[in-house]
Amino acid sequence: MPEPEPEAAAAPERPAPAEPTGVDLARVALRAAKEQARARGAAAQQKRDVRRGSGPRSGAGRDGRDPLPLGAAVRGLITERGWEAPAAVGGVMGRWPQLVGAEVAQHCEPQRYDEEERALTVRCDSTAWATQLRLLAPRLVARLNEDLGQGTVRLLKVRGPEAPSTRGGRLRAPGSKGPGDTYG
Repeated sequence: MPEPEPEAAAAPERPAPAEPTGVDLARVALRAAKEQARARGAAAQQKRDVRRGSGPRSGAGRDGRDPLPLGAAVRGLITERGWEAPAAVGGVMGRWPQLVGAEVAQHCEPQRYDEEERALTVRCDSTAWATQLRLLAPRLVARLNEDLGQGTVRLLKVRGPEAPSTRGGRLRAPGSKGPGDTYG
């Protein structure tokens, strides 16, 4: 005959759970805050995915985030910002000898381009070359517009040589004007 099974040892009775204490309340609040944060994060991720169009990753097709060759990126930037005319005139700075001839380029160099006035400022190394360039200005403007596009350069501002600074240091004698040469 089988032996009677001993009665399961009665577990000591625990008292009925009382109201949660401060530590328990903190754990419950933390768990609830974590669940809310997860839910908010999932909702935000869904919004981003919807905005992008097709989910978290791009497919095999090309899109605006793909890398571009440097030349294409620069051309796109120039077009996007409306820098076509200044960029074209910047090319003139590098090709100045081919546009005006080696002899003129040896004595005159372009300084800056004012887009509002559409004026190219050129500095010459002597007053004689400045005068010569002023006489050639209409033909030179026509040649530049032929190369860059009509109306890109309307005016050629010719500057003569700059005088050296006559300002001295702190111990400068009052009334001294510097060299007696005339410039410009």
